[in-house]
Amino acid sequence: MTRLARARNARRRLRGWATKETTGGILLLGAAALALLWANSPWRESYAALSDLALGPAALHLQLPLAAWAADGLLAVFFFVVGVELKHELVAGSLRRPREAAVPVLAAVGGMALPALLFTGVILLSGDREALHGWAVPTATDIAFALAVLAIFGRGLPKALRTFLLTLAVVDDLLAIVIIAIFYTSGINLLALAASACAVLLFGVVLRSRRPRWWLLLPLALVAWGFMHASGVHATIAGVVLGFTVPARVLHGETEPRTHHYDEALRPFSSGVALPVFAFFSAGVSLIDGEGPIAVLAQPVVLAIVIGLVIGKLVGVLGMTALVTRLTPLRLPDSIGIRDLLPVGLLTGMGFTVSLLIAELSFPDGAHTAGAKIAVLAGTIIAASAAAVLLRWDARRARKADMNDDGRVDQDTGVIGLDNST
Repeated sequence: MTRLARARNARRRLRGWATKETTGGILLLGAAALALLWANSPWRESYAALSDLALGPAALHLQLPLAAWAADGLLAVFFFVVGVELKHELVAGSLRRPREAAVPVLAAVGGMALPALLFTGVILLSGDREALHGWAVPTATDIAFALAVLAIFGRGLPKALRTFLLTLAVVDDLLAIVIIAIFYTSGINLLALAASACAVLLFGVVLRSRRPRWWLLLPLALVAWGFMHASGVHATIAGVVLGFTVPARVLHGETEPRTHHYDEALRPFSSGVALPVFAFFSAGVSLIDGEGPIAVLAQPVVLAIVIGLVIGKLVGVLGMTALVTRLTPLRLPDSIGIRDLLPVGLLTGMGFTVSLLIAELSFPDGAHTAGAKIAVLAGTIIAASAAAVLLRWDARRARKADMNDDGRVDQDTGVIGLDNST
């Protein structure tokens, strides 16, 4: 085997490793743990200095700290992949048939509404009204982390359960994006927003050409991102909008839609680099400085977020699904029963990436930031641990021939294995 062939094989293996759901979850958890340990170590000042290190062209108002580049720049790549995935699901995937997608879509709505209500209730009872701005923190679901836990602990359960969770999480992310765009945007510069829209339009035109060139697409994407950042709308929204321009149907006689191509091209970087780096800079909360860990953990916002993620998500998803399947003709997908949604509801409580982002947007003054981030990490770990236990419990129980109670024997009998990848 030649050196070039060996290098190609190595890149192929690395790409395959980076796209595995289990790999993404491990990298996210490892990056967050490293940041938390460093931020509370004797060397915590070096972590703060690294996070605050400013880079970028000052003339373009883009001399930003590394932490901001991770949140606004790298996370835009993740949101681009989310946008591509959403586009494919809407046009050719699990969301293209409204009747089949209705139950997970409505479950996603219930799983976002109840956490927000519980958060608001806890904060109002505590009297800390300044924390109300963080109502959206416990509404998000981390797709990568949730699918990783399902891939590890859900072996033997129906593959349809993964599709249900993916659909629910994708809709969850779409609604979270809408929340960020509407509620966490102020002082919009319409001229910059229009310039970003023009760049997005050109990006979409190039994408539909017979041979779209990366050296055209990349500058257009950077221009769209830069003007979106300057407009006052959170820059990650540019990633979603750009992702939506990727064609989800076959063009020019190609064998597969371009959503597949761009998803495969960017997902390794998104899962293996962008998300872990963001987690590293976002999860590094110091509990030593200031008033100390007890004061941070005693903040009402901590309890409100943990309750929202662990209880609100679970009850919201289960409750909405139970209501829909009992009061309407809609049913769960083939091979899935209500009992399977108990661990799924907990998996949706793994907020992590998007919840950390919303926490930063909700509390830019820093008064509640540490508590909110610690609560997101704690809620995610609690939800993940409980989901792992329930997934194994569910996998060991006997299954009926008609799990979704639609009067027909289940036909989709495929099960989750060890080799699941995104």
